[in-house]
Order: sequence, then structure tokens, then C-alpha cells
Amino acid sequence: MEMERRTVKDHLVLAKDVAELMVDLAYAAVFFDDEDLAREVFRLEEWIGDAINELRMICLIAARTREDAEGLAGVLSLAGSIETIADSAEEVARVVVKKLGVPRQLRDDLRHAEEVVTRIRVQPENEIEGAPLRELALPARTGMWLIAIRRDIHWIFGPGGDEILQEGDVIFLQGPPEGVDRIRDMAGLGPAEPTPATEAPVLSKLDRAVDLVVELKNTSEIAVGLAYSAILLRDRKLASEVAVIEEASDELYHELEGWVLRAAAEVEDPDDLRGLIHISAASERIVDAAKSMTRLIEADDLPHPIIAQALAEADEVVVEAIVADGAPAAGRALGELRIHTETGMEVMAIQRGSRWVYRPRATRTLAAGDRLLAIGPDEGAAKLRSLCGDIRPEGEVGWFEPEEEGG
Repeated sequence: MEMERRTVKDHLVLAKDVAELMVDLAYAAVFFDDEDLAREVFRLEEWIGDAINELRMICLIAARTREDAEGLAGVLSLAGSIETIADSAEEVARVVVKKLGVPRQLRDDLRHAEEVVTRIRVQPENEIEGAPLRELALPARTGMWLIAIRRDIHWIFGPGGDEILQEGDVIFLQGPPEGVDRIRDMAGLGPAEPTPATEAPVLSKLDRAVDLVVELKNTSEIAVGLAYSAILLRDRKLASEVAVIEEASDELYHELEGWVLRAAAEVEDPDDLRGLIHISAASERIVDAAKSMTRLIEADDLPHPIIAQALAEADEVVVEAIVADGAPAAGRALGELRIHTETGMEVMAIQRGSRWVYRPRATRTLAAGDRLLAIGPDEGAAKLRSLCGDIRPEGEVGWFEPEEEGG
């Protein structure tokens, strides 16, 4: 990825998108034990470091007055948090390259995380080759994000909207577990073989440690999403929720350390557990970075408008939707609606009155007046708003123009 002459906003958009791609690739590298994916994270980390330095220089040149400097200080603060996320992704990838030890139980648990990684080869008979990714709109149709393509011996990471898939491509995607069979069908494969049902084993100390690593991963993802939401929507109450998550992540990490020490007696070589510590420490640092982002709206002055513009133009956008009385979503559970799979948008939190519920369960039933915060592809925002019966005036965040009847 070459550095080009870009504006402050361009650098912020790219840095945010690349940092999120790095996190996805890093966990994919862990899941598939793939050094090629891990080394790509290192390459992207070098690029993002150069981009952040360029951004800092642009801000210094642009700050001609104290007022300019105060406004751009928030931009630099956000850039620093994004850089921390990128550095943390590199730490996760380093676990694979340095062979620090990833227990089989961790890869098994990652299959059941809130977002899973899958690897699929495009078959001769398929529905996805020959059209640009922009037209395929895979995130909105399946909930799955295409994070990498392996074509023969060549790799394409973070493919753009103009990329066209070909027969034989091996594609790496991330999204909700229920989206895997949908993308397999489109690629010409049948449903994945179901995992044989077994009796629930008694959890060992290692199992408990692994569960906490996955919990920290999920927590880090929701913390970053809510932090971006708080900034974009200028919501201080939501920022305080990020602070609560940050405190909870600290407790999770301390609990994890204890279980890893106890699990050392269960394994032949305690060094095999080092990967758990490295991955969970990286996740905890991502949560800290999310908390740091929310300081942008703790001050009396509003964040620089460039920040909101950058967050609104990123690959993944934040959208809010308020459930209207009589809307398709009213009175139905999230699991029944299959929002992530049907729209590509992941519901991060729901506000009902003064109470927030983050990472809502599939059994959560929506009611009129509920405020949903979701993150996902731009084209999914309209679908989510339509489902909730939320039509906003033009110009508001997440606004869309409804289709005319019969159109």
C-alpha cells in the first residue's frame, strides 16, 4: 500500500479501516495458524505507522493558531488510539509467527465467537464470480466481510469494491456464524458439516482460561464500536458505558491470568500457554484505546468536524435506529430478525429509557422506542432503518431515502 498525498480526513478514514483489517487478519492467522496472514499484519502495521506520522505532520502544518491546534489535538488523539489498536493486532499476529503457543481449545472456541472466520474456495458453479464486490454487497446480503483473497500464490488483503472474484479463489471472510452457510451456498458449496453433538465436558482450568480469552476478544470489539458511536453521535452517556466496559475488561484480564497459572499444571509444557496471555493482553489494550477515544467528547468543545466526517466515510459505519410502533422489528427477538445476516449490521447496544444493554442476546425482544446502535456496511444502514421503521430527515447520520411504493 503506497502513501499518497491525502487530506487529514483521508488519513483518518484509511487508518481506521486498516487497523480494523489488521485485527481481523490477526485473529484469522491465529484461527488458521497461517503465517502468511500474520506477516501481512506486520506489513500493514508499518504502513499505518507511516500514515499516522504523515497525519501528524499535516496537522502541525495546518495549526496556524491556538484555536487550530486545540481542534486538531482531538484528531491526533484519535489517531493515537487507532495506532494502539494496530499495534495490538500486531501482537496477536506475533503469537503465530513466534509459535508462542495456541491451545487447540482456543481455535475450537473461536468457532463459536460472536464473529467467526471462515475459509472457502470458489467452486466452478457459483453466484459470486464475475461481478465487482461492490455489486455483490456480501456484507449486506450475508453478514460476512471479505478480508482476504488467495489467488494461486498471490494474496489480496482488504479487497476494494472493484475487485472481481474468480473460480478457484480462496476467500477469507468474517461475520456471524449463521452467515457461513449462506456464503458457502453462493460460492457453490453445500452447508458445512454439522459438529457432532457431544455431552458437555467438565470444564478444565485451561477451558476456563480459553473462554476468558474469547470473552476479552468480544469485549474489545464492542468497546471500539461503542467508542466510535459515542464520538459520532456526541453521546456522553454512551461514552460512560465504554468506561464501564473498560473496567470489566481489566477484571477479565486479571481473572484470566489466574486461570492460566492454574492451567499450567494441566499441560506438558507451560510455554504453550504464552499465546493466551499475549492475545488477551492485546485485547485489553484495544479496550484501553477505545476508552481513550471517548475523551474526545468529555470536553465542553465538540470534536473537530473532520472526525465525524472520517467515521461516517469509513468502510464500516455507525448507525442508530429507533424502533417505531408497528415496525417489522417491533415485538420480535433479535435472533428471529437475523439482523447481522440480513443487513450486515451488528447490533452493539440497545438503549431502552435510561438503561443500556450492550452485546444484546439473540433472545432480546425489541419494543417501540428502543434505540439500536449498530456498525456495518454503509448499504446495510438503510436496511436496518427500514426494519425498525425509522425514517430520518435528510442529512442526519444514517439517513436514507425510502423507496416509493411499487418501485
